[in-house]
Amino acid sequence: MQIIKGIDHFVLVTQNLSECLRFYRDLLGLEVKEQKGTNSEGKSVARYALHLGAQKINIHQSFGEFSPSASASCVGALDFCLLAEGDIEQIKQNLQAKGAEILLGVVERTGAHSKLNSIYLKDPDGNLVEIAVEKS
Repeated sequence: MQIIKGIDHFVLVTQNLSECLRFYRDLLGLEVKEQKGTNSEGKSVARYALHLGAQKINIHQSFGEFSPSASASCVGALDFCLLAEGDIEQIKQNLQAKGAEILLGVVERTGAHSKLNSIYLKDPDGNLVEIAVEKS
């Protein structure tokens, strides 16, 4: 019996919060929400999350900032795919016009539910970000 139904969020660790938020908010257009939280030392801190659809990406500024945390979490170790809507070539051109370096693409990939047209770039921490549009 399958008990897991989906992904709610994952954590991205950054060395530079302002550059991280600029990349995901200003370049990719994700909604950033700030909330008050408590770090692993019990201090009140601002917590940031990138919201996209029914999921979010929590941003942590350093390893172990919040408890519990992964045993070997590190900056720049993620490789993930964000689904987009629209024409992938236009998305690529728009990102390049904003100064993004596209590493690869447009290439065809296989997603969880369909074939994808994808481009690849890295965020300021070196995480590999795939942006994909489902093929119709």
